[in-house]
Amino acid sequence: MEHDLAAGPVQGQLCPECGEALTATDERFVVWCAACDWNVDPGAAEPEPGRLAAFRRRLARRHGEQLAAETAGGDPGRPRRDASALLALALALAVHGVTLALAVAGLLLIVLGWGTAVQPVEGLVLLVVAVVLRPRLGRLPQHGPVLHRADAPRLFELIDEVAAVTGTAGVHAVVVDGTVNAAVTAYGPRRRRVLTLGLGLWEVLGPRERVALLGHELGHFAHGDVRHGLVVHGALRSLLLWLRTLAPSPGHTVWDSLFNAVAFLPRCATYALLVLLDRLTLRAAQRAEYQADRSAARAGSTEGAVALMDRLLVAESIEAELRRESVAAQMTGGKGGRAAREAAEQGLWERIAAHAASVPGHERERLSRVAARRGHSVDDTHPPTHLRRQCLSLGDPLPAQVTYDEHRAAAVTAELAAARAAVARRIIRERAG
Repeated sequence: MEHDLAAGPVQGQLCPECGEALTATDERFVVWCAACDWNVDPGAAEPEPGRLAAFRRRLARRHGEQLAAETAGGDPGRPRRDASALLALALALAVHGVTLALAVAGLLLIVLGWGTAVQPVEGLVLLVVAVVLRPRLGRLPQHGPVLHRADAPRLFELIDEVAAVTGTAGVHAVVVDGTVNAAVTAYGPRRRRVLTLGLGLWEVLGPRERVALLGHELGHFAHGDVRHGLVVHGALRSLLLWLRTLAPSPGHTVWDSLFNAVAFLPRCATYALLVLLDRLTLRAAQRAEYQADRSAARAGSTEGAVALMDRLLVAESIEAELRRESVAAQMTGGKGGRAAREAAEQGLWERIAAHAASVPGHERERLSRVAARRGHSVDDTHPPTHLRRQCLSLGDPLPAQVTYDEHRAAAVTAELAAARAAVARRIIRERAG
């Protein structure tokens, strides 16, 4: 049974399921019942289809609950190279060995097979396949303004200080974009480190929360998650590519039937390898998130890390507000032209921060219940936010080890001014234009 409450609640309105009074709320947010959870998650995302996705969700849920019980109130510690990690590494090397064998076979067919017209062509095909399947070293992301140490010395000083607390080194570059997220990665043969800083998240955080965010991201470098290493990550990518390539052909011709018959056993073997590598590394990936949360607490305090979790709960609302700002600029852009777009760009981040601060408590409670209800249905490598928050809250509170006062915050904000303006311009003009 569906109920249309798009116009917002009326004071004294009753829940259609249990009859309890619905909480009066801001019309911007979902109307729901705190007593029976009616309409608590009307926009539930459909889980990813397929047996592999379902298996990963079941496995992630089991590991997530076990890890939450193990790490609640304590430090999960530095990961050990246990049997699972070593077996995962060996399996990943075997996958890359197949790629290397394809390349070697292709070269031999080209060099030694000139007596026929077929062998060099076969060798070229094998070389192309090997190139497609090769591990990627990555490049410096270019999806936003890129800052180096000379561009923002105070920001990099802050990152270095947080890195020292988490037990690792800083980064070589910071990429600024408009996402409600942050991430770290490494690129190139020398594995240079880069931090992606999404202003949609950074701008709604307080000082301690910003330090905690940096502590969490840099903590991923400190704890050495095997799943995100070059060898294992490349193997997972290769296996997924193999699985897509060997997927059954939907056609009904003789050639389609022949391909499906020939590819059946290789496809089953690839699927089995992917499931095995997933099983060997999924627990390590989730443990790495809990370890990164502890790094966040050490750098920005437990209170700051918990507050960061609360901000992450409203990420979808912040993303929706960014889209609304873009659409509003599009609607007014035709009338006011350039002046209207510039007006929309001015103060964009202040308006986004004000929106995040205006999310009422009952909406935050709804989002917390949604996180608990969805669990691992959306992302199997990250433990649900409510479990991460719970583990942080149960431990002994840690004080902040990195000071981020008003003077320092103002200096960092000044260094980010040009990037803030450029990203705001991109959000307003590219999305609206």
